[in-house]
Amino acid sequence: MEKQIARKLTREIHIGNRAIGGSHPILIQSMTNTRTEDVKGTIAQIQKLTAAGCEIIRCAVPTMEAAEAIAEIKKGITIPLVADIHFDYRLAIAAMEYGADKIRINPGNIGERERIQAVVDVAREREIPIRVGVNSGSLEKELVEKYGGVTAHGLVESALDKVRIIEDMGYDKLVISIKSSDVLMCVRAHELIAEETDYPLHVGITESGTIISGNIKSAMGLGMILGQGIGDTIRVSLTGDPLEEIKSAKIILRTLGIRKGGIEVVSCPTCGRTQIDLIGLANQVEDVVADIPLDLKVAVMGCVVNGPGEAKEADIGIAGGIGEGLIIKHGEIYKKVKEEELLSALRYELLHWSE
Repeated sequence: MEKQIARKLTREIHIGNRAIGGSHPILIQSMTNTRTEDVKGTIAQIQKLTAAGCEIIRCAVPTMEAAEAIAEIKKGITIPLVADIHFDYRLAIAAMEYGADKIRINPGNIGERERIQAVVDVAREREIPIRVGVNSGSLEKELVEKYGGVTAHGLVESALDKVRIIEDMGYDKLVISIKSSDVLMCVRAHELIAEETDYPLHVGITESGTIISGNIKSAMGLGMILGQGIGDTIRVSLTGDPLEEIKSAKIILRTLGIRKGGIEVVSCPTCGRTQIDLIGLANQVEDVVADIPLDLKVAVMGCVVNGPGEAKEADIGIAGGIGEGLIIKHGEIYKKVKEEELLSALRYELLHWSE
């Protein structure tokens, strides 16, 4: 059996009805792209994300109307809500008063100490965690000059400076986020900060890009970070539908062996022997199995000749030919079905797997 990744122990922080750090599992996070003021639309998106596997959701709070909307949004969702605040300390306070389970701020953007103190006082009173966020794109000028540019050491120093500001105000229910679009810089920054603090870390590669480039950069960066046992919550930041972020995060965690459960779909590359629309079939299979809570591997093969052998490592597989398809179990042909019945036959077998 392969050795499992040993997690670095961080302090336990409660966020609404969930907890991170300690021995708690790494949680998947995403962010809505609706207008938070649109309560109905925001709730609908959060519910879809929750069904897909999202465990913490972050909403932008750029206006007082958005802060007020949190109260109604909370009534329609079941996962913790993080309010994302930029600059205006009054929005941070309002977001907490209207029910946010956590707030995300950069103390450097909030302004003078009295304003930060006002935010911290409300957070302490309500026991609401604060996520201290630092981004390579907004690193302080003096740290850029000190390190000769934007560097991992500069990011860590900036983050720890912000943490100390809040600690000096008597509060320590904190989560740290240090993000960069530079994958290797981001990895190094997490390695450094994990040595300096035991606060939970929210991990992600910021501004990673579109579905293809963003997934590759996120998988590389998150894989390198999580593979060292670093990280308590993750977000795969993609320019696209937030549902894609959840799918990718689940695959990354499963690939690293950090999380079990959920069906893993594997498929062969197309070749000259392929006699079906394998690309379309593989995508359809992912949709068909998305809501089935089994810890199984499903193989999708495009050739009835080599399909059974290539699917041996999967629990169940399908292979398509001209007008027919095969259901394969543990490398052996289980049954033949008509091509148009292949997907429904696969779903039937999965739904009756334990019988």
